[in-house]
Amino acid sequence: MTAATAPVPAARPARWTGSPAQERQNLDTNALIARHLAGDERAFGEILKFYRSRLLGFIYRMIGDRERAEDLVQEAFIRIHRHLHRFDSSKKFSTWAYTIASNLAKNELRNRSRSPLVYYQSARVRDDEDQRPLQFEDAGSRPDDMFANRHLKELVEATVERLSPHHREVFVLRELQGKSYEEIAAVTQCNLGTVKSRLNRARAGFAEMIAPYLD
Repeated sequence: MTAATAPVPAARPARWTGSPAQERQNLDTNALIARHLAGDERAFGEILKFYRSRLLGFIYRMIGDRERAEDLVQEAFIRIHRHLHRFDSSKKFSTWAYTIASNLAKNELRNRSRSPLVYYQSARVRDDEDQRPLQFEDAGSRPDDMFANRHLKELVEATVERLSPHHREVFVLRELQGKSYEEIAAVTQCNLGTVKSRLNRARAGFAEMIAPYLD
């Protein structure tokens, strides 16, 4: 099955917990959806503007091909637009959108007929529940700081690309996109135990692979 013919996942009920800011964004998105369905042509453009860069970053880190990621994020929004009337506004829109993007990225990897490379891991050992996702600080004004920060970001992204698809998916969603465990479980259609197990393996692999470059 190709990415062009892969089925769009139904907007299924999913419980989620998020920050007040995330809940406000969800309410704002639902208001835009309602406006779109009522005929406001500008509303969907606002949805696209907010989520496009997020979905593009996710897909790009999943498949490692910027140009193809641009194509797939466009396909994701075509599907979102086509099936938006099916979305249950009592649920979280981003979970549904990321599930569509995830399925397209997985189909792309399968269609390449290549053996997945193993990679994923955090540079430090942390407890499971209250850790913060990886964050990149803004580059400082010094040229050497700017180079170091840019180099670190490129190193992290190159290391992430070496993780297996299942590990890469949960690692990107948690460490680089900041998603909750509950939302990752909904996007990947796995239980929380499986998500945490994959994430732990991903962090371990990532740390092992990146460690030689950080000495």
